[in-house]
Amino acid sequence: MSHLAAALDLIGRGADEILKREDLESRLKAGRPLRVKAGFDPTAPDLHLGHTVLLNKMRQFQDLGHQVIFLIGDFTGMIGDPTGKNVTRKPLTREDVLANAKTYEEQVFKVLDRERTEVRFNSEWFSAMDAAGMIKLAAQHTVARMLERDDFAKRYAAQQSIAIHEFLYPLVQGHDSVALRADVELGGTDQKFNLLMGRALQEHAGQLPQIVLTMPLLEGLDGVNKMSKSLGNYIGINEPAIDIVNKAMKIGDDLMWRWYELLSLERSSAEIVRMKADVAAGQLHPRDAKLGLARELAARFHGAAAAEHAVTQWTALVREQRVDVDLPLLEIAVPAEGIRIAPLFVSAKLAASNSEVLRKLNERALRIDGEVVEDRERVLACGTQLLLQVGKRAFARVQLVPGS
Repeated sequence: MSHLAAALDLIGRGADEILKREDLESRLKAGRPLRVKAGFDPTAPDLHLGHTVLLNKMRQFQDLGHQVIFLIGDFTGMIGDPTGKNVTRKPLTREDVLANAKTYEEQVFKVLDRERTEVRFNSEWFSAMDAAGMIKLAAQHTVARMLERDDFAKRYAAQQSIAIHEFLYPLVQGHDSVALRADVELGGTDQKFNLLMGRALQEHAGQLPQIVLTMPLLEGLDGVNKMSKSLGNYIGINEPAIDIVNKAMKIGDDLMWRWYELLSLERSSAEIVRMKADVAAGQLHPRDAKLGLARELAARFHGAAAAEHAVTQWTALVREQRVDVDLPLLEIAVPAEGIRIAPLFVSAKLAASNSEVLRKLNERALRIDGEVVEDRERVLACGTQLLLQVGKRAFARVQLVPGS
């Protein structure tokens, strides 16, 4: 495989779409380091694995010799991206934005190469833009085109409120590409409209339009919904190594391969295909394949020694059935009358529904403090700390606290 073909293969790994691929190939052939941009609104102080899908792709561009721009949208964060929302999003205060942005800077270099990363803030150019400049920017697009964006169209059809400032968000994101003279912009599939806006505004400014590369939205621990802190189905990159390993080992076998493709920097696509074939042939246990992924993720964010220690802890807990390993303690609110078995295990995120808990109970797969649960009507009172277990591998240490 030629160097160009290998580069295109790596860049395309896991990508949902590349627009336009022929432009990307042409610019790679020119031999000039590309300016690769990805924007992050500092809407929350902590990054999770879902965010690292884009960070990983940026790192792959860096490994190919290109310059990446980690753009913190401190200006756009005060607008609030309405993507995927059916109501107007509440904008952040300036203080919130700056506090969150600081933690972003501290976290991203767990993935990115500091020497090949520009950290920029889009307030650099927008703070200097006056009202006349913003009106001039707004004049480059029409309301009709804005309403082509899926979430705007749905809200308009449903007669739901769309604030005028929300139309500014795609324009502002697009203008970032003009200000940075981006060759490539990365984003999730839900950002396609905004990314294409950058192409349009660059052409209007007389620049070569950027290549748009969209990445899939990573499913969270539940294997269904987009990884999200609000849904609780996430792994934060600042979580302790043991938590990363423990959570990663609980994902489904099918989801494991998607995580490998989108999150692994150590395994090539060919290696992942071989591993998947080995599992299908019975030559590799799915648990061992998953443990390799968990170890890699823990090592990336905490170092190899911490990752190995976490794997040792997990092995001791799961394979030797020890209960003295440092699992995170999860607080579960319990009403005055106590909590029954099914909602307890659901609240501990060891099952998706009450019916699944009862099915596992009938299979004698549930344990509390090492003892098989047999009574589905059992009620547990608040004030106790318990080790919950489903099957051989899923554990949770919980503290039952008073709640409504």
